Amino acid sequence: MLKNFRRLSITIVMLLINSIAFTGCKIDTRDNYGLDKDNPVAVEVWHYYNGIQKIEFDKMVEEFNKSVGKDKGIIVEAFNQGSVSELTDKVIDITKKKVGAEKMPDAFMAYPDTAYEIEKLGLLSDFGKYMSENEKNKYIDSYINEGKLDTEDKLTIFPVAKSTEILMVNKTDWETFSRETNADISEFNTWEGIANLAKKYYDWTDSKTEAKDDGKTFFGRDAMANYMIIGSQELGEEIFKVTNGKLEVNINEKVMRKLWDNFYVPYINGYYGAYGRFRSDDAKVGNIIALVGSTSGAGYFPDSVITNDDQNYKIESMILPLPKFKDSKVAYMPQQGAGMVVIKSDYRHEYAVTEFLKWFTDSDRNAKFSIAAGYLPVKKEANHSEFIKGKINNNDVLDTLKNSQEAVLQAIDQESTYKFYASKAFNGADQARDILEKSMLEKAKIDREKVKALLKKGISREEAIKSFNTDDNFNNWLEDLRKSINAVT
Repeated sequence: MLKNFRRLSITIVMLLINSIAFTGCKIDTRDNYGLDKDNPVAVEVWHYYNGIQKIEFDKMVEEFNKSVGKDKGIIVEAFNQGSVSELTDKVIDITKKKVGAEKMPDAFMAYPDTAYEIEKLGLLSDFGKYMSENEKNKYIDSYINEGKLDTEDKLTIFPVAKSTEILMVNKTDWETFSRETNADISEFNTWEGIANLAKKYYDWTDSKTEAKDDGKTFFGRDAMANYMIIGSQELGEEIFKVTNGKLEVNINEKVMRKLWDNFYVPYINGYYGAYGRFRSDDAKVGNIIALVGSTSGAGYFPDSVITNDDQNYKIESMILPLPKFKDSKVAYMPQQGAGMVVIKSDYRHEYAVTEFLKWFTDSDRNAKFSIAAGYLPVKKEANHSEFIKGKINNNDVLDTLKNSQEAVLQAIDQESTYKFYASKAFNGADQARDILEKSMLEKAKIDREKVKALLKKGISREEAIKSFNTDDNFNNWLEDLRKSINAVT
């Protein structure tokens, strides 16, 4: 009887083991977390792509739905939500349960600042649980680390495409200026050099007319916050240092004076300017001939200039490295570009979104999208000039987007001598960045108008500038900057 009992026990255990093994196998394929091609799951994705970026993204969503999505039972519905700020506002409205707010999407594009705020509410999924270590390791380390939001055990922001900054120049007008003044192209390497070029350009254009002090502006830049943050980092002082979730604000006077002397002072002299919404708009009408902007904006750099007197002429462009400070021991380039965050819901929806994002960031596919949009591919394999050039030579990307292609290649080349800097997320980060974006630029714009008013009164340019380029003016601005930053952090 005991023998029969033992046999029965062994039989039961074996049945249990087989049952567990079978169930385990079923969970692994589980049919992909419950996905069923005969009963597909629809996931809603929000983005802010526009122009060529939106066209290419929409094409890829359609391709996914007709191929992998169809086979696995996933339907991706992608919706443009306007600008990144408009998208962010809609998401925030949902979290605050505002009347009329839409339903939260399954995933949306977000910068670390926004992701940080949504993560604090416990709304974001850890997409890392749907990826193997081998899959994660294929992505560029700094892009993955940015998505951790200072936590080692959770992946919150899925990198889909990144950008950085480069220098874009109206080569046609530059060559005329350089030929007549012996201006050296190597001066584009540093901020100090650009300030020198801008002064020379103003004086050169001023000499072309009988009127006094009507020289032309040479340079402008988008994203003043990057100038402040990256410039400070290059000069040895990190403005926003986040350690274990704690923020330390460091606005160094000596560093700020260097930034001031190489932007504010040239600006009030008329050497730098900002007139349209973006500096590419200023280049289109001949208000500037050089600018620093995002690789994702390179496609908007003009191929012709329309002047105030309705003259229209074709120009060639030139893409150069992001300038650095002469005193910098290490050159930095901003790591920017929103990633995709997945909303916490159920395994089926979270897994479906992650499968689409993994498909979208396949090296070949992601490179095709990135080159067309002026972005950097997110996988190590694709982040090489040879890989990108291969795609271009094989006509895998649109051949009309020459500036975007050159911007991506320039950015990849920069990576060999520059270090990426990714802004950290912290409470009040959005407001703090906005202050850095406006503080020096708005001060420069206001004071430039005052200088112009003094010039009209017959005061010499030297005297007019001298009244603003003072220690007191700088110190007052610096004090206001510190107060404003401290008020939001």
